[in-house]
Amino acid sequence: MTFFQFEAEFVESLRCVPMQVRLKLDTCGVKLKLSHWYHFSYEHRQKLTDLPCDRPPEIKVYREFLLDLISSDLTSHQELLIQVEPIWEESDRIPIEVCQQAQSLDVSISLDQWVGLSNLQRFALIKLSRSHHENQNFLPALIEFEIVEGTRI
Repeated sequence: MTFFQFEAEFVESLRCVPMQVRLKLDTCGVKLKLSHWYHFSYEHRQKLTDLPCDRPPEIKVYREFLLDLISSDLTSHQELLIQVEPIWEESDRIPIEVCQQAQSLDVSISLDQWVGLSNLQRFALIKLSRSHHENQNFLPALIEFEIVEGTRI
C-alpha cells in the first residue's frame, strides 16, 4: 500500500479517501462522495484500500465488491467514464491543470520530472490541481515527490 506524507493526518483512521483508493475508483468507474465513504465501516474502507485494482480481473472484482457495498449501505452512486488511456498514464505531456496550479505557486515542473513520477503520483497531482478544497496539498505533494525543495513551505 502506498500512502503519501500529505495524507498522514487521516490515513490511520481512513477518515478521508486515500489517493490510492481514489485512483482505484477512477479505474473501476465509480464515483463516491466523502459522505458515502463515511457510511462504510473501517473494515470496508480498509478492504477498499487493500484490494488490488490494476488488471482487468482485479478491476472487475474491485468494482463488484464496491457495488455490493454501495447497494447494502447507500442508496445511489455515480458512474464515471472509464478512460481507455487515463491522463495520469500519459508521461509525454503535463496536464494543463497541473501546470496552472504549479504556476500559481511560482513553480515549474519539467517534463523529465513528470516522466519520473509514478502513475499514482501523477494521478495525485492531477487530482490536487483540480480539487479546490485540496489545493493546500499540492505544494506538499510537489515537495514529497521531490519536484521542489522543502524550504518552500
